[in-house]
Amino acid sequence: MAEKLTWIDLELDALHQAGLYNNIRSLGSPQGAWLQVDGKKVLNFSSNNYVGLANHPRIKVAAQKAIDIYGVGPAAVRTIAGTMDLHVELDRRLAKFKGVESAITFQSGFTANLAVVPALVGKEDVIFSDELNHASIIDGCRLSRAKVIRYKHLSAEHLKEMLETHRKDYRRAMVITDGVFSMDGDVAPLDEIYEVSKEYDTILMVDDAHGEGVLGNGGRGIVDHFGLHGKIDVEVGTLSKAFGVVGGFVAGNPKIVEWLHQRGRPFLFSSAMTVPDVAACIEAVNILEESTELVDKLWANSDLFKKELKKMGFDTGKSMTPITPVILGEAELAQKFSKELYEAGVFGMAIGFPTVPRGTARIRVMISASHAADDLEFGLDAFEKVGKKLGVI
Repeated sequence: MAEKLTWIDLELDALHQAGLYNNIRSLGSPQGAWLQVDGKKVLNFSSNNYVGLANHPRIKVAAQKAIDIYGVGPAAVRTIAGTMDLHVELDRRLAKFKGVESAITFQSGFTANLAVVPALVGKEDVIFSDELNHASIIDGCRLSRAKVIRYKHLSAEHLKEMLETHRKDYRRAMVITDGVFSMDGDVAPLDEIYEVSKEYDTILMVDDAHGEGVLGNGGRGIVDHFGLHGKIDVEVGTLSKAFGVVGGFVAGNPKIVEWLHQRGRPFLFSSAMTVPDVAACIEAVNILEESTELVDKLWANSDLFKKELKKMGFDTGKSMTPITPVILGEAELAQKFSKELYEAGVFGMAIGFPTVPRGTARIRVMISASHAADDLEFGLDAFEKVGKKLGVI
């Protein structure tokens, strides 16, 4: 029996040898500026908790109150007996927050992508996808069975060339891009992509997982950032990053949302979001709608940290957002750098292939509004010491 799986041992050994094995650390504290990681208190530079909502007092109270009223689990899919009035309220509030007519929630941003792409295109159709799109988009495209044509990263010009060459050969066409690319922190030129997509009569979809709570007025995302309200067919978002909870959603054209109620497979065949999660997400929307203070602080922290890293001589790539990649090159060096940071009291995880291309392994620093000035100073000091010790700067 065991011989059938010996190949796994060989593959795992290869990952260890290449410095690509994921050593998964465990947290013993709530998300915040500081964490207990494997029993040690360390500065948190690894979480997607952009505006510090994951442990916000109001969000915890909202979740606890909802449990008292509704219990915990919905115990059904949305289409049978799992749609509570809280789910309807969250859908409505997200649509209002995003400035669209309609929205539908899913169990995660990943499942939102698995739902929407196969529901809109099939084997007679074509998808034009940015070559660095997220794995969930790639998997959604595969499930659709549509032809996938990749265009050069962030290049509306190359997208137009691909559309000009191939669009006429297919029934329906869809253009998909991430809004903010999670490994490099660069931003899709959505205004240019929109103009090209409109010219060739394609459905346009943007996955704004890392733009929610970050870009746009009060964190309303990339569509708001570019002033493209009413022009983007599909906005996919996550509730597990800036919103601090879990879940995903699709917002945009009400016809698409109605269709997803009928044909979005994760909506039809997987239980609805749990009650405390839904209530917590509604409260997160409340907080973001009330003030831009947290988003403003996120950007102030990010700008300061990035500027100081560059002054030290670190390569932070082409990031235009609070995602700050510290590019080191080989995976083994990135793993060593991460371990040294941990010893210095900073939790910064190494990221290598296949998450990023070979030779571009990095520490991806995720700045948060929860970081105080002293936290940033402590982190910068650690990066400088480790960088000098390992000969990076």
